[in-house]
Amino acid sequence: MRKWLPLLTVSLSTFMLLLDVTIVSVAVPAMADALDSSFTDLQWTVDIYVLVLAALLMAIGSASDLFGRRRIFLLGLVVFAAASLACGLAPNIGFLIAARGMQGLGAAAMFATNAALLSATYRGRDLGVAFGVWGAVNGAAAALGPIVGGLLTEHISWRAIFLVNLPVAAVAIVIALRAVTESRDRASGRIDIPGTVTFTLGVSLLIYGLIEAGDQGWSDFVTLGCLIGAAVALVVFVLVERGRRAPMLDPRLFRGPSFSALMLGGFVLTGAAFANLVFVSVWAQTVLDFDPVKAGLVLTPLAGMSFVVAGAGGRLLHGVPPRISIGAGLLFVGAGTLLDMVIAPSSGWTALLAGLIVTGVGVGLASPVLASAALTTAPPERAGMANGAMNTFRQLGFAVGVPVFGTALAGQARATLSDSGQFDDPQATASALSGGGAPEIIARVPAAARAAVDQALHAAYADGLDRVFLISGVAALVAGVAVLLLVRPVPTAPRAAAADGPAGAAVPGEPAIPAPGGSQLPTGANG
Repeated sequence: MRKWLPLLTVSLSTFMLLLDVTIVSVAVPAMADALDSSFTDLQWTVDIYVLVLAALLMAIGSASDLFGRRRIFLLGLVVFAAASLACGLAPNIGFLIAARGMQGLGAAAMFATNAALLSATYRGRDLGVAFGVWGAVNGAAAALGPIVGGLLTEHISWRAIFLVNLPVAAVAIVIALRAVTESRDRASGRIDIPGTVTFTLGVSLLIYGLIEAGDQGWSDFVTLGCLIGAAVALVVFVLVERGRRAPMLDPRLFRGPSFSALMLGGFVLTGAAFANLVFVSVWAQTVLDFDPVKAGLVLTPLAGMSFVVAGAGGRLLHGVPPRISIGAGLLFVGAGTLLDMVIAPSSGWTALLAGLIVTGVGVGLASPVLASAALTTAPPERAGMANGAMNTFRQLGFAVGVPVFGTALAGQARATLSDSGQFDDPQATASALSGGGAPEIIARVPAAARAAVDQALHAAYADGLDRVFLISGVAALVAGVAVLLLVRPVPTAPRAAAADGPAGAAVPGEPAIPAPGGSQLPTGANG
């Protein structure tokens, strides 16, 4: 039993950090009401966590190789627990956003070291078992997040979704101190500080600019300044990385169409399948007047189906090249999100059911093999870099998707409200509606006009969600076609990770899809 204690602490940490991606989406309306926050504030509350996680993931992975993975893992647990306490006690929205950023820092430290700790602790069949359990925990976190968030928010408080991390983190810390041994890679190079700074600055300015675009418009000075600054920072990042002997991310990898298409696939998969669910949760609670538990249940068909398909796919798709599974998965995601465009002003949650199930099938097909596929599209000496890049791009897909979809939803809602002719300031109303303010909007109008206003708000949010699903669907279809046409393994790439256990032989030239929960890094947002 003692030999499985390291797996237990790694699994607990993974469960927490993935749960905190999805658990917050159900609590957004309650947080907005309690802290009197704006639509922009809500986006930052969800996004800052994933943004910090994505921006620092590769750099912290390098630091753990140098300073010790156990040490960085423990530090991440402590930071995550302290930040969770701060989130639970937040007196205002600014404090909550800052604490969520610190949570992202702790999550990045855990996320970057989990797979390495398992690989350093277990060998042979035990390693396959460890990765299988860990993969199952990843899927469970995604499936349970909305339900746990709904239960805690409705029956205790939205603050409980953060405070529940404290006992879990305490147990994980105690086990890690007693049972996890230190490991490091003394041959690894220095931490790429210039690359880390320019990459973090670039993606942060990009996210800030996209959020400001939804609030102030694309021609706003701050919006344009942030987007231009993001472009400059990312160009500098590429130039810096090209000139370094040990870059954090070698830009030359993107010269190959296989690597580029696969990174696009990981980016779009997470964004198209999951970022829109934040706004589905707001719609369910503030337009359909669902309680948090029911809103959480609305989101579970996608996560539940992805969990089932991912569990069965390793055996049913044995020997199928990963690019087929990933490409087909993205096509399913595209079809599922386009199916959700049937939503109308009079629709209930069941209008989304078919689309969510189809999207879940796509996620279950594509998600488990993304990381192992990334290994085959880069030279063997860049395998670790390819893994880190895939996880980073998946996180960025969610981080970018939230403001993009928020801007699209608010813009379409504003157009619908303007056409209705019932609102003096359609832009402000659309912003409030997108952020969960439908009950407050209705409460401010005379009783005789409330039915008409309520109908207009239903129409506006439905139109906004249709626009969001359209963008998701088209992006997923394009990415799926790109993966199917462009992804080919490099001739010298190793086969899928040996730790995958009973995956069987690979077809010539491409690794077989690993068994459920095979040796791959966690999927990030809702994997």
